[in-house]
Amino acid sequence: MKYLRTISLYSVMTVFGLFALLPFVWLVSTSFKGAEELFSFPPVLWPKKFVLQNYTGVWNAVPFLAYTLNSIIIAAASVVLNVTLASLAGFALARYRFKGRNLIFLFVLATMMAPKEVTIIPLYTTILKMHLADTLIGVVLPFAVEGFAIFLMRQAFLAIPKEIEEAAVLDGVSPLRLWWSVMLPMTTPAIATLTIFTFIGAWGDFLWPLVVLKSPEHYTLQVGLSYMIGTFVDNYRYVAAGAVLAVIPVIVVFAAMQKHFERGVFSGANK
Repeated sequence: MKYLRTISLYSVMTVFGLFALLPFVWLVSTSFKGAEELFSFPPVLWPKKFVLQNYTGVWNAVPFLAYTLNSIIIAAASVVLNVTLASLAGFALARYRFKGRNLIFLFVLATMMAPKEVTIIPLYTTILKMHLADTLIGVVLPFAVEGFAIFLMRQAFLAIPKEIEEAAVLDGVSPLRLWWSVMLPMTTPAIATLTIFTFIGAWGDFLWPLVVLKSPEHYTLQVGLSYMIGTFVDNYRYVAAGAVLAVIPVIVVFAAMQKHFERGVFSGANK
């Protein structure tokens, strides 16, 4: 009976997994289709002839490389700032006792309750006053550190035994050195998790860059892809090819961080 339950559970999970993968499979399939198979009826799931010109066409038709570089700059800056600032804040909230610490942490948690869309207007007003509109800095700066990142890093620092910190303090280690050399390396799984979440969020963000960026040379890949739909009204093959290319960096980052990410997940499960 136990084995039957396990088989049933995995069967259901497999079916749901296939349904989840189906849109991505269709996207990849469309990116290789020719014009005759694009709107064929009944629909063709996998093309009989692979058309690689869709990828070269979209690469040459729009400044795809410039869009990609802008997205890489924004995503990389977001990861560096979010991990650095969140780890500093999380370290202070987890390892030091000071007046108002719990109140500050509650405020951090409160920021997680508000949807990002609610803050668009006040953030954009602030960016305008700082003369950072239509700049990559204006896209990155308002979300340089987020409440979830501080919460995640705080929990990671709380899991480190107090004896390690006390031994480092007895050796005369300064607070900054304690954070950088002793505590931070012990939170690698949390940093990997935060890196993945931050990169995916910054890379796939569409609304905020669309609001801030006005010049085509500053467009991110997601904003550029949205304008591709208007450029190639009847050529969805190019749009699909561009979307597939846009997914590749996310897969690369996840593959690079997967080992540390899984270690953090399984260690949390064992606790």
